[in-house]
Amino acid sequence: MALFDNDPVAAFERACAWDSTGHSDRAISLYRWALDHGLSGYRRRRAVIQMSSSLRNIGQAEAAIALLEAEQGIDPTMLDEQTRGLAESISAVLALCLVDTGRARESVSVAVGALAAHLPRYQRSMRNYARLLLDPPGKQ
Repeated sequence: MALFDNDPVAAFERACAWDSTGHSDRAISLYRWALDHGLSGYRRRRAVIQMSSSLRNIGQAEAAIALLEAEQGIDPTMLDEQTRGLAESISAVLALCLVDTGRARESVSVAVGALAAHLPRYQRSMRNYARLLLDPPGKQ
């Protein structure tokens, strides 16, 4: 498939190249353009994650949090398996953004909650601990 200048996939791939070479600032506008012009599926989710990371890198963690939380709100049954597989990547970037905005407890909650599903034991306990970081007992 030829990639043309008005192709969201081409814009996404160029954004990835800028990002990979340490130019987050140049990547962001290309990610936005690709998303605004119909990038879909697995690449769309990657673009949201990568753009959020880039936003964090240039000091715009709050904007990144909004994007990532919206992405987490998408019904997973509407996504293919490969795209659903990026859920923990969303959580990882979100946790970093939360730390950058002074929300450390929330960050740890997100990270522990994402990790819990992959533990051989203590999954339920870790999910509960993650929840309690946000809503400790006795806090009314």
